[in-house]
Amino acid sequence: MEPVAVVGVGMTPIKREWVTHTYADLVFDACSAALADAGMTIDQVDIVLTGSNDFFDGRTISSMAVMDACGSFDKNVSTVEGEGTFGAAHAVMRVLAGWGTCLYCAHHKGSESVMPLITNAMFDPIYERFTGIEAVTSSALQARAYMDAYGVTEEQCASVSVKNHGNAKKNPLAQLPLDITVQDVMSSPYLADPLKVLDCAPISDGASAVVIAGAGKVRKIAEKPVWVKGIGYNCDAFHLGDRDLAGVDALERAAKKAYSEAGIKDPAGEIDLAEVSDVFSYMELMWLEGLGLCERGEAGKLTESGRTALDGALPVNPSGGCLSGNPVLVSGLNRIIECALQIRGDAGEHQVDGVRTAVAQGFNGPCGQSQCVWVLGGDA
Repeated sequence: MEPVAVVGVGMTPIKREWVTHTYADLVFDACSAALADAGMTIDQVDIVLTGSNDFFDGRTISSMAVMDACGSFDKNVSTVEGEGTFGAAHAVMRVLAGWGTCLYCAHHKGSESVMPLITNAMFDPIYERFTGIEAVTSSALQARAYMDAYGVTEEQCASVSVKNHGNAKKNPLAQLPLDITVQDVMSSPYLADPLKVLDCAPISDGASAVVIAGAGKVRKIAEKPVWVKGIGYNCDAFHLGDRDLAGVDALERAAKKAYSEAGIKDPAGEIDLAEVSDVFSYMELMWLEGLGLCERGEAGKLTESGRTALDGALPVNPSGGCLSGNPVLVSGLNRIIECALQIRGDAGEHQVDGVRTAVAQGFNGPCGQSQCVWVLGGDA
């Protein structure tokens, strides 16, 4: 890839319910923060990209509700319905296509959505939807398949929740900073066996934005650019019965592409930090394995050993991850932003020392159907 960099980032605090802010208010705050972080005005942005979803927003052409708020007047605009890592990948493509600077923003208000009904709609309307399956119950099927295939325990999954909620105590933007134990997680009510309340990300409101620029503009704009070293994405089969739910084929292929672009041959040895979309606790374990940061079935032991802790050899989700705040569509973008802040040394209390290369991961669809991987670094 030609050199492209993240030159500005902005995130709103993640809350259970933003009573005082509409979608547009959240987008305005996030975009204003990203532009200020980049030291730019909206006049210096060549193209605007928005991430929204008609189902979640409860209106058709949902992007229209935030166009003024993100400063898109008299600019070329693209709209993306999918998750934040994919939307940001689209922004990179627009820059590579010749647009010098791109502002990408995404928003979500889970407090104004009926999540089980909406996520039920992502399944096949003839054969699957009538069963009532949705995000939690489908993920429970995947969690059980993964645990049975590799001998992963509920306690190992619970240790992910303990770690990430604890990390969130150092992140002022996180929704759920908690002091909990493995026993607390195990004692929380089951939503769908083997997933318990504390294994699952909360319903959240929030927005985020990034400014992405090509190499020709970066030197004039950013004091601390974070370079996009590689991006890969891949999609698995739609029907759950058509794929191995315990497998991570799409993620492995996406990671292979991103690593190839970044020149990474030994992910576990070359990556300093990972931010992954842990919408459910077991997912962090599966995604670490799919990213090649450990062998299949070993991520539970890796987490229990403390290696993925904030002060471990390979910190994972030092921000608190999705378990500590999960505005859908925004969460993957937050993973990219958190990696960028870590590389810049601007992550505050949850800063990890010596981060030079970081990987961010996000997904679309049920049970991680489509996967997107970003590799970011401090050098072009």
